[in-house]
Amino acid sequence: MMAGVPLDPRAVPLVGRVDELRTLCDLVGLGPTAGGAVVLGGDAGAGKSRLVAELSERARSQGWRVLVGHCLDFGDSSPPYLPFSEALGRLATDSPADAESLLAASPAIARLLPAQRLLTESDRAMEPTGRTALYDALHGALTQLSADTPLLLIIEDVHWADQSTRDLLRFLFARQFASRTAILATYRTDDLHRSHPLRAALAEWTRLSGVTRVQLAPLTDAESRQLVRALHSRPIPEPELLRILLRAEGNPFFIEELVAAATVGGALPTDLADLLLVRLEQIGDDSRLVVRAASVAGRRMSHELLACGAELDNAALDAAVRVAVEANILVALGDDGYGFRHALLAEAVYQDLLPGERVRLHAAYAAALASHRVQGSAAELSRHARASHDLITATRASIEAGDEAMRVGGPEDALHHYELALELLGDPYVAAGVAADPEAPDRVTLVVRASMAAAAAGHPYRAIALSEDELAALPTDAPKLARVRLIHAIASTALILDTNLDLLGMTTEAVQLMADEPPSSMRAHVFNIHARANADRSRDDEAIRWATEALAMAQSLQLAEVATDATLLLARLDERAGNPDAAEAAMIKAIAEAASAGEQMAELRGLYNLASLDYGQGRLTQALELFQQAAAKARDNGRPWAQYGLEATVIGGIVAFVSGDWELAERIIDSTGQTPPEQAQVMLDAVALEVAAGRGEISWLDALPRVRTWWPRDGLIAITSGGAAIELYGYLGDIDAATAAYDEVVTSVAQIWQGNRFGARVRLAALLLGQLANAASEASAAERERLVRRGDELAKSALEVVASIRHNGPEGRAWAGRVAAENARLHWLGGGADSTPESGLIEAWQQSVTAFGAFGHIHETARSRARLAAVQRAAGYIAEAKMESEAAHEVAERLGAQPLLRELGGLTGHDAAAVRSVVKRESQVLTPREQEVLALVATGRSNRDIAGQLFISAKTVSVHISNVLAKLEATSRTEAVAVARRRGLLG
Repeated sequence: MMAGVPLDPRAVPLVGRVDELRTLCDLVGLGPTAGGAVVLGGDAGAGKSRLVAELSERARSQGWRVLVGHCLDFGDSSPPYLPFSEALGRLATDSPADAESLLAASPAIARLLPAQRLLTESDRAMEPTGRTALYDALHGALTQLSADTPLLLIIEDVHWADQSTRDLLRFLFARQFASRTAILATYRTDDLHRSHPLRAALAEWTRLSGVTRVQLAPLTDAESRQLVRALHSRPIPEPELLRILLRAEGNPFFIEELVAAATVGGALPTDLADLLLVRLEQIGDDSRLVVRAASVAGRRMSHELLACGAELDNAALDAAVRVAVEANILVALGDDGYGFRHALLAEAVYQDLLPGERVRLHAAYAAALASHRVQGSAAELSRHARASHDLITATRASIEAGDEAMRVGGPEDALHHYELALELLGDPYVAAGVAADPEAPDRVTLVVRASMAAAAAGHPYRAIALSEDELAALPTDAPKLARVRLIHAIASTALILDTNLDLLGMTTEAVQLMADEPPSSMRAHVFNIHARANADRSRDDEAIRWATEALAMAQSLQLAEVATDATLLLARLDERAGNPDAAEAAMIKAIAEAASAGEQMAELRGLYNLASLDYGQGRLTQALELFQQAAAKARDNGRPWAQYGLEATVIGGIVAFVSGDWELAERIIDSTGQTPPEQAQVMLDAVALEVAAGRGEISWLDALPRVRTWWPRDGLIAITSGGAAIELYGYLGDIDAATAAYDEVVTSVAQIWQGNRFGARVRLAALLLGQLANAASEASAAERERLVRRGDELAKSALEVVASIRHNGPEGRAWAGRVAAENARLHWLGGGADSTPESGLIEAWQQSVTAFGAFGHIHETARSRARLAAVQRAAGYIAEAKMESEAAHEVAERLGAQPLLRELGGLTGHDAAAVRSVVKRESQVLTPREQEVLALVATGRSNRDIAGQLFISAKTVSVHISNVLAKLEATSRTEAVAVARRRGLLG
C-alpha cells in the first residue's frame, strides 16, 4: 500500500471544480432553475468522471433517479445504442417493477434491453424495428420514469459512441420532455481529431435550444498544489512538487498518478504508460493477473466474465479483485461487475501485455461467450474471436452482430459487421468452416444483406458494387436463384440512381431464369423490378404488363411490399399517360394499405411518389408537406440518406425554394451535426447553391468545383447546381463561364440519361438566355450579334425538348414560355431588325408572369414582373411598369434576392437605396475567392496567370478585381493590396 495516498480519490475534497459542479447542478435542474441537457467535455483525466459522480450523488440526495450508460471503445464492433441498453439493463436489475411497467407502456423498448441483445442458443430471424418506434419508446419511457421522480440520464464517453447512439442522443436533445428530465453526455476533447464524427454532432447539439456545452479547463497552479496537498499527507519537497506540476499540466488524474509514483520513491517515470503502470507494481501476482485480464475484457466487465479470464478459484479471485479495488485500479460497478477507475489505466495495462497473453485472454472470453457461460453480445464475441485468431467464430458472430444492428435500425453499424464477415470469408479455411454450420447464411445471402445495409445507410454505389463483385465471381454452375437474387439487389438500388448499367438487360435475364419457377416471393420481386426497368426505359406497355403480373402474384401470396410497389408504378404510368387523378387515387390507396400492413418502406415510397405527383401538378403546398413527411419517416427508420428518404429531403428543399420560403429550404437541407455520405452531402450542397444563387452570394462559387465533380455521375446534382452556376456567373458578368456551365451540364446529363432531351434542359436554357439578354444591353454590336445567335440555338434546342414531352405540367409550361420571352428580349436588347415588337414582348412577359404565378414559383414570378416592367417602361406604360416593379421589389426584398434587386435598379422609387444596400452589403468583407485573387495580385501576377492558377477565366478574374477595388475603395491594384495589408486582409 502506498503511504500518504488515500485509497479512494473521492475521499479527497473536490479541488478546482466547485464552480463547474455548481454550474452543472444548475444546468440539469438541481438548482433553482429548470434544467435541460448538458454536453461536458474535457481531456482524458481532466476530472469528468469525478464531477459526474459528485453530480449523481447530489441528484440522488435530492430524490432524483439517476440512470447511467457508457460508450465503450470497441472500435467497429460496438453494438448500436450500447449505453442506453446498459442504463435500461441497470434499471431492470434495480427496479424490475418499473422496467415491466415501461415494457407494458412501450413494447418497442424491449429491443434496447440487454436480454434482447445477447447471444442466444437459438437463431432469431431478422425483425427490423424502425427508429420511430424505438425513439418514441425511449422518450416515452424516460417521460414515464420522471413523472413522479426527477430523472437524470448520463451517457459517458460519447467520443466512442456509434452513429446510432449519436442519432438517438440528438433526438432526445431536440425532443421536449413534459416531466422533469435532464440529460448529461460526456466526451474526451483530446480524442476528437479533425475528421472525428462527434465534432459535427457537437456543433449541431449545441445549436439546439436547451443544450449547453461545458468545457473543463486544466487546474490552475494553485489548484494543482491544493490537490497535491490533499492527496499526500506529508509535504513534498518543492523541487519534486515542481516536477509533478510541470508534468501534470493541470490534469487531476495525472497529478494523482504522479503523486502516487513519488510516494513509492525513486525517479518519476518519463513515459505516461510507465507512470500509469506504477500502481500495478504495488499489488500481488494474482491481482496483477486480474487487472491484466480485466484490460482485455474492456473497461467494464461482469464478475463472471472476469473469472473466465483470470482462471483463479473463487477465494483467490475475490481476494485479488479486492486488492485491485483498494489500490484504486478497479472500481466496483453495481452488484455484479467492475471497471477501471480511468480509461487511460485500461489502455496502459492492455498495451503492456505480451502478444501471447492478449491472444490467450481474448480466446478465453470468446469461448465463454460462444458457449453462453457468460452473457454478451455478438459484437463482443466477434471482437474477442478476431483478437484470438478464431476467425470462423468471428465471422459467425459478425454476421449475427450485423443482423442485430439491422433489427434496431443501425444500418451503418450493420454494414461494418457484414463487410468484416465478407472479408474474413475470403480465407478458404474460414469459408469452409462457416459453411459447415447449417444455420449460417451462404455467401450470396450475406452479400445481399450487406448490400441492403449499404443502401439503407446511404451508400448506394457501395451497395451496387458489393453485389456486382459477387455476381461477377459466381461460378458457372452456381444455383440460378443466387444469380437472380444478386441481379435483384443491383437493380433495386440502381434504378433510382444515374448509372451506365444495362438494368433492363439484367432484369430480363432474371425473368428468364425464373421462367420455370412456380409463383414465389422472389419471382414476384423479379417481375416487379423488371417492370420498373421497363418504365425507366420508357417502355410503358411492357412496364404495365409486368407490373400487373407482379401485383397479381403479390396479392395471391400476400406480399404487401411488392403489391404496394407495383401499384405505385402503375399509378406513375397513369400519370405519365395523362391521367393524374387516377394516379393520385391509386397512390393514396397504396399508401394506406402499406401503412396498414406495417410496410414502412413501401409507405415511404408511396409518400415520395405522391409528393412528386403533387409537385408535377403544381400543388406545391401539398407536395412540400408530403416530402417532409417522407423525409421524417426515413429519418425515423434510420435511413435518412437511403433511397427516397434522401430524395425527399433534397426535393423538399427545392420545393421550399420554389415556394419562396428560402429559410425553410436552408433548414430542410441543413446537415449540421449529421454525417451524410459524400453523395448525399453534395446533393444537399447543390440545393444550397440554388438558394445562394437567388441571393447573389458569389462566394458559393468556391464550393462549385467540388460539386461539379459529380455532374457526370448524378443528373439531379448537375441540373440543380448547374442552374445555380449559370446564375452566379451571370451575376458576375462572366457570360463565357455561364455558357460553359450550361454546355457541361447538358453534356453530362445527356451521357448518364442516354439522351439530351430532358425536361430540365428547358429551364437551364431559359436561365442562360436571361443572362445573355442582360449582357446584350451593354455589349458591342459584334458581341450582341454573337449573343443573339447563341440565344437562337438555345431556344431551338429547348423547344425541341418541349415538343418531345407528351404531357407538360405547370412548371414545364412556365419554363417553355420563359424561353420564348427571354429569346424575344434578347433580340430586342440586341437591336436586331427581326426583334419582336414591344407589344409582343409585353404579351410574352405577361404570360410568363401568369404561368409562374399559377405554378407558384415566387422568385421567378417576381423576376418575370421585373422584366415585364422594363418592357412596359420602354413602351411608355409608366404606371403599369411601376406597379409590376414594386410588386417584384417587395418579393426580392423579402427573399434577399440581391441580383433581382440590382436588376430592378432604375425601375422603382426604392431603386437607388436598394442598389446602395447591395453595394454596402457586398463591400463589408472580401469573399474567400476575392482574397485568393488579391493575394496573387500582390505577387505581381497578371489576370491570365491568376486565371490559370485558379482554373477560372481571365474575365472572371477581372470581375473579382473590380469587386475588390470597389469594396476597398481603391483606385488601382497596388492601392488595393496596400489597403488590404493595412486592414489585415492579406497574410
